[in-house]
Amino acid sequence: MSPKSPQLPPTFGRARVVVLLASLLAALSAGTNYVFSAYGPQLGAKLGLSHTQLNLIGLGGNVGVYISAPILGKIVDTRGPKSLLLSGFVLLLSGYSGIRIIYDAGLPKDVTTLSTAMFALLIACSFMTGVGGNGGLCAAINTTAKTFPDKVRGSTTGLVISGFGLSAFLFSAIAHLAFPGNTSSFLLLLSLGTSFPMLIGFIFVQPIPLPPSEAHHESFDVDQAEADAASLSPSIISVPAHENNSRTHLLTHNRDEGLEAGLGHRQGPTTAVEEYNDEARGGAGIELSPPRGVSRSSSRHRSSSTRRSFSQSGKQLLDVGPNIFGVKLWTSVDFWIPFISLSLLSGTGLMYINNVGSMAQALYVYTHIDRYNEVDASQWQATQVSTISFMNFSGRVLIGLLADLIKSRFGLPRSTLLILVACIILSSQIAAAYIENVRVLWRASALLGLGYGSMFSLYATLCIEWFGLPHFSENWGYLSLSPLFGGNIFSVAFGRNLDKHERSAESAYMPPPPGIPPRQCLDGLTCYVDSLHLTIGACVCALALSIWAVWRDRKRIAEVDQDYRRLPDVIWEEEEEES
Repeated sequence: MSPKSPQLPPTFGRARVVVLLASLLAALSAGTNYVFSAYGPQLGAKLGLSHTQLNLIGLGGNVGVYISAPILGKIVDTRGPKSLLLSGFVLLLSGYSGIRIIYDAGLPKDVTTLSTAMFALLIACSFMTGVGGNGGLCAAINTTAKTFPDKVRGSTTGLVISGFGLSAFLFSAIAHLAFPGNTSSFLLLLSLGTSFPMLIGFIFVQPIPLPPSEAHHESFDVDQAEADAASLSPSIISVPAHENNSRTHLLTHNRDEGLEAGLGHRQGPTTAVEEYNDEARGGAGIELSPPRGVSRSSSRHRSSSTRRSFSQSGKQLLDVGPNIFGVKLWTSVDFWIPFISLSLLSGTGLMYINNVGSMAQALYVYTHIDRYNEVDASQWQATQVSTISFMNFSGRVLIGLLADLIKSRFGLPRSTLLILVACIILSSQIAAAYIENVRVLWRASALLGLGYGSMFSLYATLCIEWFGLPHFSENWGYLSLSPLFGGNIFSVAFGRNLDKHERSAESAYMPPPPGIPPRQCLDGLTCYVDSLHLTIGACVCALALSIWAVWRDRKRIAEVDQDYRRLPDVIWEEEEEES
């Protein structure tokens, strides 16, 4: 007798909503690397750091986010979210506390630059915040993706990822209201406010499988190759004679060894009941109800109704999507196209986000050379960070809703939105290259935030759609390595470009005007416009790659539909139920 299945919560029941809210809270605490521009210039001024050194510290956090993604993805896929949330608590608390201690200590007497050892320690602390935040985000996204069905997966994962984008806005707003201008207190807020929500997530963030009525097609125990073989070629599926009830599994584990030998990878269902209740360890295949009164002599027949029944099953198998990972992933053209385009677009975003505070300072100094006000300048700096963060949040929410809408309502692939995202980020760089007044810099910041948030939410959803859910976090981790390349190249180029103009500015103003920091560029837009020209070219290349990706995706869908329409009649072998 089969074990009794536990009662699972409904799709939008309280249990799932609690998981969603706890995941959102963890994500809100995970995205504080984007707030670096809110305290970076002050950190550099007190510790005597150049803009290149500041970019390296900011990159430490970004490297922590992206280089840890494959490892953390593998952990959450195999062991669940608990360990990542606990480690996130420790790393975030240690990282921001370390930065605060170094900032409060300042420079020793008669020393104008930070020692190499302390500079390396700052980078290490920034790296820890990146790893800790990414651990919380990875756990939150993975749990949300496994807790909600495909029809709302884009919206729910987009909501959780949006919390990652809103994090900088939330913490900078709290700091501005509670202790304006106090960088030490701001760092204390970051150390406590990012770490303790991870403990809340440790308690409540755990995947809940879907009810059978909504998860039936997601629990097919096949990968894409098996789906192709089952739905696009003539097959005979027999009901074993030893199974006498109406609970017979299709493609059960008993035949998986043969499938693995001929078809490669396979992966068990990711929303199986056993993930929710240890007492339910039975098979999770698809159950058939064999007809009664059929002769046991293996009578075969062809009928339109039988063909339609199997055709629907084949279509459901295709709807499950692929299960591509490991070597298959790295040798796929469909992996390298988004990898390169994501590197170019995210590198552009990281360069802008890490340096928008310096951009605002340069524009403000240029137009207020004789009436420079440090408080006023820092407010414009914070305005850019808040604008980017809020639009980042908005983009992550809107792109998820739009992706679900164009697929369900208009029948278009979600990948179509890749073109839109690339165009938004490109327009932000073009706008920034022509803005010479700090009062309107928010326009470029808003476009960048909108495109940057939309980009990560969309690419995460497409990672599931193109490569499958079973190894989603691992695959997304590999895809998330791409920002390391573009982010490092563009950010270091920006810092060196700004430092070069600082030296030329210092030779023209000896000493610098009263009140202006000694390492501040005084040339306005000229200080960094060459870096924007570099990112404009990168975004044009990313747009071309996005168009290519959309074309390949639509071509692949058209081929599957065409093969499906040519689906042949299927012979079923049915067996009589024992008396």
